[in-house]
Amino acid sequence: MSGERDLSKLLSGMRPELNAGRYVYATVEGKAPAPDGVDPVVTVREPEGLTLVVRQEEADAAGLAYEYVAGWITLRVHSALEAVGLTAAISQALAQAGLSCNVVAGYHHDHLFVPYERAEEAVRLLEALAEGVVGE
Repeated sequence: MSGERDLSKLLSGMRPELNAGRYVYATVEGKAPAPDGVDPVVTVREPEGLTLVVRQEEADAAGLAYEYVAGWITLRVHSALEAVGLTAAISQALAQAGLSCNVVAGYHHDHLFVPYERAEEAVRLLEALAEGVVGE
């Protein structure tokens, strides 16, 4: 099943869903794997080490350091990896509200990590964007 490419359909159908829990960005140096007991929702291998996005309680149990605690929002629309403008539209709407946003594209959905204490506000803004209220 190929993903949606039309920006207006992507925005109107994004159906943002806030996942339960607190998520943090942590890192392990070099080529080390994720520690035992840590089940990351995202990993990124960089020259400096492995970035992990993981539940806060798992990071705490593994002794991983972190600075940023996020809420995880999944956009339920199946966006094509070639789609143009979705990330820009979302980023603009959230930036206008003073919300940082870290975007990760999965094969089926886009995932947003926003400040935990403002995650519900971010969902409301995205719902308004989907209804055409924001960004016009």
